[in-house]
Amino acid sequence: MIVGLKSRSPAGKVDAAAAYVSRPQGHLTFNKNIAPIVFHNCVPCHRPGQAAPFNLLNYEDARKRAKQIMEVTQRRYMPPWLPEHGYGDFADERRLSVGEIGMIQQWVAEGAVEGQAADLPPLPKWTEGWELSQPDLIVRLPSAYALAPDGKDVYRNFVVAIPSREWRFVKAVDFHPGNYKVVHHVFLEIDTTRQARHFVDNQAGPPAFDGMQLPDSVRMPSGQLLGWQPGKRPYVAPDGLSWVFEPNSDLLLQVHMHPTGKPETVQPSVGFYFSDKPPTNTPYRINLLRYAIDIPPGDKDYAVENRYLLPVDVDLLRISPHTHYLGKELQSYAILPGGSRKWLILIKNWDFNWQGDYRYAEPIFLPKGTTLVMHFTYDNSADNVHNPNQPPKRVRFGLQTTDEMAELGLQLLPRNPGERETLARDFFVKFTKDAVEENEALLRVNPNDAARQMKLGTALFMLGRVSEALDHLRAAVQLRPDDDQAHYQLGSLYLRQNQLEAARTEFETVLRLKPDDFQASGSLGYIFLREGDLDRARWYLENALRINPDDPIARANLERVRKAKEVSGKQN
Repeated sequence: MIVGLKSRSPAGKVDAAAAYVSRPQGHLTFNKNIAPIVFHNCVPCHRPGQAAPFNLLNYEDARKRAKQIMEVTQRRYMPPWLPEHGYGDFADERRLSVGEIGMIQQWVAEGAVEGQAADLPPLPKWTEGWELSQPDLIVRLPSAYALAPDGKDVYRNFVVAIPSREWRFVKAVDFHPGNYKVVHHVFLEIDTTRQARHFVDNQAGPPAFDGMQLPDSVRMPSGQLLGWQPGKRPYVAPDGLSWVFEPNSDLLLQVHMHPTGKPETVQPSVGFYFSDKPPTNTPYRINLLRYAIDIPPGDKDYAVENRYLLPVDVDLLRISPHTHYLGKELQSYAILPGGSRKWLILIKNWDFNWQGDYRYAEPIFLPKGTTLVMHFTYDNSADNVHNPNQPPKRVRFGLQTTDEMAELGLQLLPRNPGERETLARDFFVKFTKDAVEENEALLRVNPNDAARQMKLGTALFMLGRVSEALDHLRAAVQLRPDDDQAHYQLGSLYLRQNQLEAARTEFETVLRLKPDDFQASGSLGYIFLREGDLDRARWYLENALRINPDDPIARANLERVRKAKEVSGKQN
């Protein structure tokens, strides 16, 4: 008997030779045939203290769930692994083979027999505590976060001071969520300026703020893709690619949590492993984005695309696609200089609940002149079981999960380390031009969108189109006069144009709206220093350092004030 389950070749064609050939009836048992599959692929999560909602440690556990196991493995919903096989060769691939899925189907169909006790393999041994041994540094939330029992999913950004006063080279990172039942996924980022702590709200619990939008100062270091989701192994950097850990920095954990119906506490921690060897090369991460997303209700195949022409030879190390609930099919491929196409990833059935990043088993060489392509489609129909709106409604770009996004992160390693800056400069121009194009498109739909006016003005200024930038930033503050960020951006542009009086007005407005903005206070100190008002310059610079003692610019300008007062005193 041939069970109707077939695999697909890399070209996407059905490979009949890979169809499952059933075993003689009565041959399959849990202990001999199914337990090795379950223990290796399921038990890492389906055991006490882990993310899965039930255990699969023995025959009785599996027998009670036999039909469910058969259904979810046949649909390849479990183990959770979104990329299609053959469209990129990934490390740590969590996929069952055609034979393994076929054996589970046949075993269940024949009554889910237990088999001889002597055939049962031992359970795997799991490392207690940290998988990579004791970390060199553990950063833990100072107190637990209390997650409400009900309501929508929570996106909380926890800001934790890193207790390190020296430069270190990080070779590996491990993450403990603190509560596997509720933590869906986490992104790990670094803020070397410690500006993010000024966004912390006044809610009880560890320092944090809500939402998916992060301050500009927050970055994943050195082109890394640092994150965690259930089942993900600790990140270990390849030889020569450790990354630099700057002192006096903050760790920011962007944590997505699911309420469980009862009160829960969450207290994650991160383990860092250091190396004595500095990196010999540094990856660069590019993000291909699309902002001009506008999906009509009922549209089952809405598409967006973005492309980038590589200016240097690179190796592609990791890839991370991202949309929200309407994401359908996510494609990325490379068009090589000769015109041939090379698949980088294909996800035919996107599931927001199982997003992640993927490391290639071997780096993919992409020569200069290669075009990287992101092509995503969306399903905004009632047939999409993940659609949060029933009936469907129009969905546009936004940072909330009920909005939509299109983002593809690619970790690239230049073949020539000296060409990293060439790649960074080239992609910065491409990224900024994309921002101008897409914000202009969004403003044609809604000219009164203050946030888009501000983003467009900022992008235009980066491209040297100063007059146009001023127009859009002025429009932003007129549309939203209480937006401190818009006033700050406009003040910064005035300052760079040497329009000190106009800049001073904007920064004073920022401090009226947000008294603890150390950058605005420091900017005012710099303006008064330029104007020779040393007493007022000192006041504002000292205020900036009171708010943020680690502000190096304010500290340097305060020293300039001190020296200027010394000169003035000697002259008098």
